Amino acid sequence: MSDPTRVLDDLRAESEELDRLVAELSPEQWALATPAPRWTIAHQIAHLAWTDHSALLAVTDEDAFRALVDKALTAPESFVDEGADQGSRLPCAELVKRWRESRAALDRALREAPPGARFPWYGPPMSAASMATGRLMETWAHGQDVADALGVVRTPTDRLKHVARIGVRARDFAFGIHGLPVPAADAIRVELTAPTGEGELWTYGPEDAPQRVTGPALDFCLLVTQRAHRADLAVRATGPDADRWLDIAQAFAGPPGTGRPGKGTAE
Repeated sequence: MSDPTRVLDDLRAESEELDRLVAELSPEQWALATPAPRWTIAHQIAHLAWTDHSALLAVTDEDAFRALVDKALTAPESFVDEGADQGSRLPCAELVKRWRESRAALDRALREAPPGARFPWYGPPMSAASMATGRLMETWAHGQDVADALGVVRTPTDRLKHVARIGVRARDFAFGIHGLPVPAADAIRVELTAPTGEGELWTYGPEDAPQRVTGPALDFCLLVTQRAHRADLAVRATGPDADRWLDIAQAFAGPPGTGRPGKGTAE
């Protein structure tokens, strides 16, 4: 049984770092375009607040969450954008207030959840630790969009280990969603250099696997969250399945995303 305390602490730290990035923005900065088409910085924070609230309902009010899922099913292509758009229209101070309240309430609910509890989600049910890990991945990824819009280079932290782990665990899903044969479970070894730069490796898969994915953990996380194009990253593949995976990798549920164009690609 996984203790969610560590990932909850890391989720809190990740959220606070992003909070510091946006807390003093001007209205004009809130309206800056981010790399996500049609999404401003306000849309990014509104999306996080909306998703945190959805997760809170999943943990504390299953009937309300089921109603939210039913609503989503009536507009599967637009309900995420609609939630972000509604929140983005709020005054900046109110938007930040709602985001802080929703993430604080979710933090409390997950810390108080009974050991072994599982909660409904848009995919398979999730434990408290899995829910927190998913929220951290989204917070980091959307925070990257905000940082890119502001021209800020963030210092990567070991919190990325949670994002990398989701990316590795989602490998089979990525192949499946593209209708491709799923490689054998022990076919690919992943070796990522930790952000500390001291030679620490984060490894996944058997050491004697015939295929490899290697590179900086930051670049792998940017790849699986589709925040950068493979051509612009130092992630390398050895073997046909590993190579194909890097073209389709995603750490999130749902249909394949469009990703980001390469820096040398005309938009």
